[in-house]
Amino acid sequence: SSEPSVWGHTNRKRYKSLKFCPNALREPRVKYVPPFESLRDHLKMTMIRGKPTPNMTYDDIKKLISRLLWMVDVDEEWYLIRNPDIAEAVREGRARSGRDHFVNNGYFEGRQPFPMTVDEEWYIAENPAVAEAIREGQMQSAQQHFDQHGYREGRLPCAL
Repeated sequence: SSEPSVWGHTNRKRYKSLKFCPNALREPRVKYVPPFESLRDHLKMTMIRGKPTPNMTYDDIKKLISRLLWMVDVDEEWYLIRNPDIAEAVREGRARSGRDHFVNNGYFEGRQPFPMTVDEEWYIAENPAVAEAIREGQMQSAQQHFDQHGYREGRLPCAL
């Protein structure tokens, strides 16, 4: 596919000349990143041909990712409004908080931790099928597509 993905399955040259996301640099959403040394301690390593190689289960990988996710600045109020099922779970004591849910479950379910502003012009240019869906009235905007589908599909909301 020629549509963008966080995994880099597109022509990276196209991104170089494009503008940055609105508010991308003014409001950082990651407040701290742990040093690799502290994460490496959680890796289960095996020596293969003289090289240390991670040997982890799916659950081990999820735990490691969750450790990194604690650094994400989850917009608690927005997250609970956007996810009424989680708001109810928090009220009933089945979840500690929206942030706790995002870190341990929500990320893995494809839920967004905070609102992400889509650069409409860029997103439509990078995703011709979305532009067509908007023209045909199936979607109202690039923002709607990103919020309903694009984030979970790994699409970028704007050039990085």
